[in-house]
Amino acid sequence: MGVVDEIKERLDIVDVIGAYVPLQRAGRYYRALCPFHAEKTPSFYVFPDSQRWHCFGACGEGGDIFTFVMKREGWDFAAALEELARRAGVVLRPRTLEQTRVDEENARLQAAVAETARYYHHLLLHAPEAARAREYLARRGLSSETILRFQLGYSLPAWDALRAHLTGRGFTPAELVRAGLLVEREDGSTYDRFRDRLMIPIRDPHGTTVGFGARTLETEGVPKYINSPQTPLFDKGRLLFGLDMARDAIRREECVVVVEGYMDVMQAHQAGFGNVVAQMGTALTETQVRLLKRYTRRLILALDPDAAGVQATLRGLEVAREAMDRELTPVFNPRGLVGFERRLGAEIRVLTLPSGSDPDDLIRQDPARWPLLVRESLPVVEFVLQQLLRQTDLEDAKGRARVVEAMIPLLRDVGDPVERETYAQKVARALRVDARTVLSRLHEAERQAAQRTPIPAGPARVPKETPVADLEGYCLATLLRQPWLLGAVNRTLEEWDIPPLGPGDFNDPACRAAFAAWEGLLMGGAADPARLREQLPEAVVLRLDSLPEPPSDLSDEQWLREGVQAVLRLRERNLRRTKAELRALTEESPPSEADRYGQALEENARALLRVQQALYNRCWASSSLWIEELSEGEAR
Repeated sequence: MGVVDEIKERLDIVDVIGAYVPLQRAGRYYRALCPFHAEKTPSFYVFPDSQRWHCFGACGEGGDIFTFVMKREGWDFAAALEELARRAGVVLRPRTLEQTRVDEENARLQAAVAETARYYHHLLLHAPEAARAREYLARRGLSSETILRFQLGYSLPAWDALRAHLTGRGFTPAELVRAGLLVEREDGSTYDRFRDRLMIPIRDPHGTTVGFGARTLETEGVPKYINSPQTPLFDKGRLLFGLDMARDAIRREECVVVVEGYMDVMQAHQAGFGNVVAQMGTALTETQVRLLKRYTRRLILALDPDAAGVQATLRGLEVAREAMDRELTPVFNPRGLVGFERRLGAEIRVLTLPSGSDPDDLIRQDPARWPLLVRESLPVVEFVLQQLLRQTDLEDAKGRARVVEAMIPLLRDVGDPVERETYAQKVARALRVDARTVLSRLHEAERQAAQRTPIPAGPARVPKETPVADLEGYCLATLLRQPWLLGAVNRTLEEWDIPPLGPGDFNDPACRAAFAAWEGLLMGGAADPARLREQLPEAVVLRLDSLPEPPSDLSDEQWLREGVQAVLRLRERNLRRTKAELRALTEESPPSEADRYGQALEENARALLRVQQALYNRCWASSSLWIEELSEGEAR
C-alpha cells in the first residue's frame, strides 16, 4: 500500500471535511452549504461509502480528501500530502542518499546485462563455435525473425570470454558478479557463469533485460537449464518470460495463457499466439499473478499433464485464487440480516494438454489445434473436481465428504449465483449425493464467511467502490508517452462538444498531481518525463512507476485513437458514478429538492450520451484531420 492509499485508509472524509464545514446527515450521506461558492440551499454532499465529495450546485467541484484540502487551503499536492500524512500518522520518507546510490549501481548492472545480451546475440549469429546452437534452433523450428525478436544468443565455451569483453567496456568484475554474469571463487578470482549454452534473455514487463535462461547443448550430464541467480535486477518469482511482448495481445484477447517453458512461449509467439507467457520454471507465485492482473482477469494455466504437472497446476490454481481480487456480495441469513461474502472477480481455467506433449511440440506440429484447446480449457471448478474424483473412492462416505469440503471454497468463488448453484448440483451428481446436501453446506459456508467478513465503512453498510481496472493510471501513462497527445485529445473532445480532460477527472490524488504537473510542463514548452519526476513528491513518483503499460510502436493516428479512447472511458466512468450519486439523492430528498437533482440528472444523461456516442460510434474522422494538421505543422 502506497502512502496516499494509507492516508486515505486512516482518515475518514466525513471527519476531514467536517473540521472545515458543518455537515448535516441526510439519509446515507452528509450535506452542507458549499464552501467554494455562495448558496442558500445546500448542494455540497459527502459520500462516506466512496469517500468522495461533490457539489451539485454552481461550482460543480468534487473529489476526495486531497482535492478538498488543496482547494480549501490553497495548497499544492505536496503540501496536502505532508499535512494529511501528519494527521493520519503516516511517515513520509524522502529519498535518501543511500537509495540514490543503489539506483545508480543498479543502472550500471542493467547496462552490463544489456551489453551481455548484445554480445551473446552477435556470437550466435556469427561465431563458428555457435554452429551447434544454430542447428539446435533450426531443429526446433524457430525462425530467424523469432531469434532476432527474442535476441537469442550463445555463450562461448571459454571461462573468461564474457569477462574480457565486459571489462574491456569499463565494467568491473565486482559489478559483473553482482549482475549474476560472473561467479566468484573463494580466492577472489572470477569466471563466466554461462559457457557453451544457448542464451535466452529474460526481460521485465517494460522490456528491460535483467537476466538469462541458459539451455545446454549437451545431451546428458549437465542441467538442461540454468538461470541467472538472484540479483538486484533478477528475481524469477517476480518475472514472467515473454510478458513484455505479450502485453498488447493479452489485452486484445482479454486472457493470458501461462505455460512452463521458454520454448513454449517462443513457439507460440512465432505461430501468432501472442498472449502466452511462461512462469520461469518455478511454481506460479502471487507476485506473478498480480503482474498479470494488470492486463487481464482471465488466466488459463497450460501445464504438463503428468502427475507432477497436475500437482503444479493445483498449486498454481490456489496461488491464483488467493492473489486475484475479490468483490463483496451481499448474503442474507435466515433471519433476513445482510452480511458480505467475497467472490472471485476473475476467471481461472486449465488447458489440458494431450498426454506426452507440451505446447512447443503441439504448436509446431499442429498449430490449428492450439486455439481449440484454449477454447476448451476447463473452469477451475471442473478441473479440480475431476482430479479429486480420480483420487477418491466414491464408495467411502468420508471420502465423498472430503471432496465436498474441498470444493466449497471453489464454489464460493463463483460470482454468478446461477452458475454457482449449477456447479454445486454437478458436484452432487458426481458424488451420487442429494443436491440439497451440497447446496445446504455451500449456503452455510457463505453465511459463516459473511459473518467473518468486516462490514465496509459507511452508514449504508455497503461495499466501498473497488475499481475493476486502473483506468486513471492507464490514461495517464498513455498521455505521458507523447508530449503532443494531450493537446490533440482535448481538441478532438472539443470538436465533439465534450469538455477537455482536466485534473478533476482523476480521482487518484497521485495521478491528479502528476497530470496537473504534466499540463504545466506542456504549457511551458518543457514536456520531459524526467523533469516531471523532479517536480513531484516521492509518493507520486512511486505511483508513476506502477502505471500500466500502454501499447508500444504505434503510429501518430493510433496514439491519438488510444488516447481519446482512454480519456472517454475515464470520463464515462466518472459520469456513471455521478449519475448513481444523483439518483440516490433524488430518491432520498424531499420533493422540494428532488426537482433540482432531477435537472442535474438530465444534464448528466446528456453528457454521458455524448461520451458514449463518441466512444462506441468510433467518430474518428476529425481525429484523422487533426493528425494531418499535426504532421503539416511538424513539417513546417
